[in-house]
Amino acid sequence: MISVAHAAGAEGGMVQDPTFWVALAFIVLIVLAAKPIGRFLATALDDRADTIKAQLDEAENLREEAQQLLASYKRKQQEAEEEAAKILQRAKDEAARLEAKSKEDLANALKRREAAAVARIAQAEASAIAEVQAFATSVALSAAQQLMADNISAQKANAMIDKAISELPAQLGN
Repeated sequence: MISVAHAAGAEGGMVQDPTFWVALAFIVLIVLAAKPIGRFLATALDDRADTIKAQLDEAENLREEAQQLLASYKRKQQEAEEEAAKILQRAKDEAARLEAKSKEDLANALKRREAAAVARIAQAEASAIAEVQAFATSVALSAAQQLMADNISAQKANAMIDKAISELPAQLGN
């Protein structure tokens, strides 16, 4: 077989060799298919590149949007912290005001109670003095009555009573 193929190759050359025609057909097929396959590959690669670019653009937009949201949330957080600080300061001011008012109210209540206690003491003192004076007057009258009944005549007793009655306004003025 080798000699036949060799002999055929020597007589007809390469044109008679089937390997040549298979190789030639393969090369022609490749050349003819290369352009559409190249276009297909180029289109596929372009589409893939466009898809990747679109995804990158979308990712960039999402990143920018996220940064804007982050900045917005930071501003809102800052505003909330400032508002909380204001509320806390107002609460402290209100607590201080209420404390001062409570102290003032307590001081006023203590002054009123002290004044009421002083008035009650003065009233009790006046009542006690009046009771002592009434008791002393009663005792003195009893004693005077007893003495008069024992030692004084009716005429002299009447004169003493009249004198005591006339001196009574002067003594009550004390």
